[in-house]
Amino acid sequence: MTSAPATDITARDEPGRVNLLDLDRAGLQRLAADLEEKPFRAVQLLKWLHQRRVTDFERMTDLSKALRSRLRECAEVRLPRPVFDQESRDGTRKWVLALDGGNAIETVFIPENGRGTLCVSSQVGCALDCTFCSTAQQGFNRNLTTAEIIGQVWFAEDALAAEGRGRRVTNVVLMGMGEPLANYRSVLPATRLMVDQHAYGLSRRRVTLSTSGLVPNLRRLAEESDISLAVSLHAPNDALRDEIVPVNRRYPLAELLDACRLYVERTPHRRITWEYVMLDGVNDGDRHAAELARLLEGIPSKINLIPFNPFPGARYRCSPAERIERFSRQLQRAGYITTVRRTRGEDIDGACGQLVGQVDDRIRRRPRWGGMEESRP
Repeated sequence: MTSAPATDITARDEPGRVNLLDLDRAGLQRLAADLEEKPFRAVQLLKWLHQRRVTDFERMTDLSKALRSRLRECAEVRLPRPVFDQESRDGTRKWVLALDGGNAIETVFIPENGRGTLCVSSQVGCALDCTFCSTAQQGFNRNLTTAEIIGQVWFAEDALAAEGRGRRVTNVVLMGMGEPLANYRSVLPATRLMVDQHAYGLSRRRVTLSTSGLVPNLRRLAEESDISLAVSLHAPNDALRDEIVPVNRRYPLAELLDACRLYVERTPHRRITWEYVMLDGVNDGDRHAAELARLLEGIPSKINLIPFNPFPGARYRCSPAERIERFSRQLQRAGYITTVRRTRGEDIDGACGQLVGQVDDRIRRRPRWGGMEESRP
């Protein structure tokens, strides 16, 4: 464990102050107009906040003194606070970040050759109750704000820069704690900041939203965004998916696939990534592979097979390696790009389906630490 990186920010939470991390470019332009400033001030603020990671208004030297004074009166920059920071044997790094109100979330950085993927959370807990996921066992507490979502990217960039190892965030996936489309109002501006050239400047292909299938908001996303889409499928028919992913009872596969076709139509040259967790004796048979191939016919697709990552109290076991390989070959023969996700960060409960781990325990232990401590899917 190492100490958490220091920042130049003093946490404030005064009534009436707007947290600037809650605002995308359009939001900052509205703030500039309210302050009788030109729209270009929004771009200046984006660069200071997200590219230079400066949170002290006095250091924003290309802003007028009068504007800096007004910002001190009406605005603040408030970030999640690190309480645990741990690195896996494979280099995966996981942070537990404390939020206002005594809540906490987990954020995971996964280093790979030539890239670094950050898995961010969108909610405290999750209400969808997927039976293979540890986060679901915690239940749902609340949605994150835009500031709390983009603050994870801000924090990770700052922490990685402090490492001095040249690691950085090149990809962001919203597949941490929570269902992103259940928090649409906060998630959309956060993703806009991720791809804004004056903020994080990530390619839209390198920002991926993962959903279990909230169809109305998926259709809305197709109208308002063109980031990459991953769908937590996990079963090739409604009967089995009703059991594994209970939201399917509300939005069955026919509705979900129609919304996914719309998304592909609105984002040309894209394909859907289908996430499929491999559960021994449940969804991993030859007939399941054949059903899956038929189900996705005609949709530009990539299928990502995920070995199940166990957690205390889990009702499932991971499919044997030879079964996963057979399932993959079957899909490949049917013409689908199929990959098997390599488990990363399992020794620190940072793997897919394991997020939440011991969050509550770590928050309770924080006073004993005497302050900040440290520690793809």
